[in-house]
Amino acid sequence: MEQVNIGIIGGSGLYQMPELENVREQKVETPFGSPSDAFIIGELEGVTVAFLPRHGRGHKFTPTEVPYRANIYAMKLLGVEYILSVSAVGSLQAKYAPMDFVIPDQFFDRTRARATESTFFGDGIVAHITFSHPVCDELGDILEASCKTVDGLNVHRGGTYICMEGPAFSTKAESNVYRQWGMDIIGMTNLQEAKLAREAEIAYATLALVTDYDCWHEEHDSVTLDMVIGYLTSNVRNAQLVLKEAVKRLAAKETPNQFAGATGRAIFTQPDHWPAETAKKLDAIIGKYAAS
Repeated sequence: MEQVNIGIIGGSGLYQMPELENVREQKVETPFGSPSDAFIIGELEGVTVAFLPRHGRGHKFTPTEVPYRANIYAMKLLGVEYILSVSAVGSLQAKYAPMDFVIPDQFFDRTRARATESTFFGDGIVAHITFSHPVCDELGDILEASCKTVDGLNVHRGGTYICMEGPAFSTKAESNVYRQWGMDIIGMTNLQEAKLAREAEIAYATLALVTDYDCWHEEHDSVTLDMVIGYLTSNVRNAQLVLKEAVKRLAAKETPNQFAGATGRAIFTQPDHWPAETAKKLDAIIGKYAAS
């Protein structure tokens, strides 16, 4: 299987960027089933990257149905150490306007139907990963610097992404409560990705594209699919330019992945108590700790 260091999760516009060369597909099967789709692998200015459409090509998975474990485990099998995640979000604060980019540094979980898709562990092997700082600051720095190379792009560094279950958008009551809690942006997918990436010892950061004001804003009291798609389509080229620059900067980075070894410190169950079937299933993540 081809090995790739940098993974990108997002929509179809990202892997259709004109600068992507030598494009090929790679199907990956995992102990957690099939990922959302085949990976699109190609070179951006000589740097190999692996793209994965989060909802599958044609957008066939709801946020609850996305196979998060398979997606991240497949990234691990490909050798990915860094994931750049691109997502549409709603704004919960006036300062984040549609067409702005946000690089959040915190997540808040409001999902309720994804317990099995939020961790690789269980079935006889217990781990408690450290997650107080869920985003890789180094990747955040790279994304921020990359955004600043795009003329006219307004980027915000930091903020809390609240992850709701979906697929329906918020009620006005929910939106106002989230604002009172101090949440900044709202989406439906990135929390599970961030948790699983940390367990897989993959550095992760989100590039959030603001498409709406959720439904709290007096001049924008509802969210429609047309609104989201319209702003997202208008911003695809900016996202492509940011990713192109970010990949170049990431490939030139000389410091190691800061989360290497994170899971070894989190596994509570001693290796001699690991069920063989579970250990085999998690081999790509914990195999190196079997003799610890």
